[in-house]
Amino acid sequence: MQRKLHAFEQALDGFVPASAPAGLGEAMRYAVLGGGKRLRPLLVLAACEAVDGQGEAAMRAACAVELIHAYSLVHDDMPCMDDDVLRRGKPTTHVAYGEAKAMLAGDAMQALAFDVLTPDEGVAPALQARLCRLLARSAGYDGMAGGQAIDLASVGQPLDEATLRDMHRRKTGVLLQASVMMGASCGNADARALEALDAYGAALGLAFQVVDDILDVTQDSAVLGKTAGKDQDANKPTYVSVLGLEPARRLALQLCDEAHAALNASGLADTAWLRHLADMVVERHH
Repeated sequence: MQRKLHAFEQALDGFVPASAPAGLGEAMRYAVLGGGKRLRPLLVLAACEAVDGQGEAAMRAACAVELIHAYSLVHDDMPCMDDDVLRRGKPTTHVAYGEAKAMLAGDAMQALAFDVLTPDEGVAPALQARLCRLLARSAGYDGMAGGQAIDLASVGQPLDEATLRDMHRRKTGVLLQASVMMGASCGNADARALEALDAYGAALGLAFQVVDDILDVTQDSAVLGKTAGKDQDANKPTYVSVLGLEPARRLALQLCDEAHAALNASGLADTAWLRHLADMVVERHH
């Protein structure tokens, strides 16, 4: 995994231009090359490996999904959204570069993601189209953007678990699920395997957000690399506020079990890497 991660970092570095005008490239590189868990690209690469897929297409998909994730963090941290000043242990992009340049950096990374997915050669046009569709749908109104809209509208509002689950599915889960399916699309998996990987991605995506909610109230900012207790202070509904801390922990473990069960049903020969990533999501401390 470390070897693949190193190759990913090199590829991503090559795609994000320092030469973009008026300091824009510097802001983009600050936002996306500054570390992070890299869970989404690792899911792309692990799913591709599980279906014995095309490495070049998967590496491009891994870079594209991380660009979309990074753009979303830049925009979400801005004063008009979540108004945060700390991300990945350093000042957020708008604090470091100003709001206007941060907004443009996010816009540019979103566009760059789709440019990365559509090379002139090396990836079949039909696969390019499928990867673009999966990524666009996960980032749009039925995915990340829609989830953020619900999140902003839910401040101070009581939510039941079903509504909270839908919000988190859109805001966080769908992009993680799409990461798995983008990797799977780079191979020739059968319908059974694709259905199982989709279920795995859905369970893991929700588990990630449940654990995020738990860490927000159990860890400090130095460990998280972002402002701890932010959701509680903003009176946002979370799995901890709706279910309680211990039920939220049980739910995270249940979702991890569901992810493993989906892999058991996939018929794929080697899912060890995907299993490890599911465990890593639930056992992480930041």
